[in-house]
Amino acid sequence: MHGSLHGIRVLDLTRVLAGPMPTQTLADLGAEVIKIERPRTGDDARGWGPPFIRDDQGRDTSDSTYFACCNRGKKSVTIDLSTSQGQSLVRRLAESCDVVTENYKAGDLARYGLDYPALRAINPRLVYCSITGYGQSGPYSSRAGYDPIAQAMGGLMSVTGERDSEPGGGPQRVGVAVIDVMTGMYAVSGILAALLSRTRTGEGQYLDLALLDVQVASMINIAQAYLCADVVAPRNGNTHPSVVPSQIFDCADGKLMLAAGNDGQFRKLCDVLGKEELVLDPRFATNEARVRNRADVIAILQSELSRKSVAYWTEQLASAGVPSGPINDIAGVFSDPQVQHRGMRIEVEHPNAGRLPLVGSPLRLSSTPVQYGMAPPVLGQHTEEVLSKLLGLAAEEIEALRQANVL
Repeated sequence: MHGSLHGIRVLDLTRVLAGPMPTQTLADLGAEVIKIERPRTGDDARGWGPPFIRDDQGRDTSDSTYFACCNRGKKSVTIDLSTSQGQSLVRRLAESCDVVTENYKAGDLARYGLDYPALRAINPRLVYCSITGYGQSGPYSSRAGYDPIAQAMGGLMSVTGERDSEPGGGPQRVGVAVIDVMTGMYAVSGILAALLSRTRTGEGQYLDLALLDVQVASMINIAQAYLCADVVAPRNGNTHPSVVPSQIFDCADGKLMLAAGNDGQFRKLCDVLGKEELVLDPRFATNEARVRNRADVIAILQSELSRKSVAYWTEQLASAGVPSGPINDIAGVFSDPQVQHRGMRIEVEHPNAGRLPLVGSPLRLSSTPVQYGMAPPVLGQHTEEVLSKLLGLAAEEIEALRQANVL
């Protein structure tokens, strides 16, 4: 069975996370992804460890687990883009590709003749996606950008963390590179839209994605409240500013995240807790009233929830239709029966590590399901295969390029 993108070929000039994330998704969906890496060192993220991938003897390999999280399904080809011969090879590869992705600083690839205008001249059907910190235009376009800088400048850190007046208060970075991940998802959407448009027009197009743009867009309701009502949102820690209750509660043996998103769910919560009288109290009968009397209702709920275990309340609340759940660490995540049932842990065969566990894709397609054909590649693993099959280079030519340090 072929994936949805069978027959689509992607030339991946990206590294680290925001660029490799979308190309991994395209590979999961059936595209052929050719990852171009620097000879000898490769993608920066290969060295972002420890921890490193371990072989079947428990020994560290040369590639980090960070690299493994976003590079499965790709073919690794080593080419030095700073050489004229290397640039020529990449241009020749681009002739037979449908998509090119890159996350160099704005303007960098123009020096090598590998920018969109140069490649479009040889392949007008090419969809070319650039990912940068600040975009291809504007006063910051020449700056380097990383996820935590986008989180800071784009407002996310201003609303993440406890209030300054609370213990440990102050702005916080989200624990994963969420803007890199979201930028990757926007990139997938844009690439697929451009490929769909190409079926009608026969022409490719250029995508300009910026981490800062994605961060601003991700502020959603907080941004809209400012634009429409001049509200500058404060940090609220684990509490929702507009829904009560929606926060962490202490139980007898741990912490529970609970969110009663409407008045009906609040009534069900009160039934489970044996506090039906709260629903009749005008201070708590509606969400608006509960927001205005937050401290009072939270104190009552906390007193009741502290009497029993997280597991007890999770089961009781789930049966009643009230959203709640334990705060799992990553070990707890992968031991959760729902996560296991959904197949979010997969295994692929790795050249150096044997059976390599990876995080599965959340995509579930009924007719063209995601397939996990290849592990994250060893550096240069597919150089000979790609150059010989796609470009028709003989073994002697490939060896000569290798001796010249082009590969």
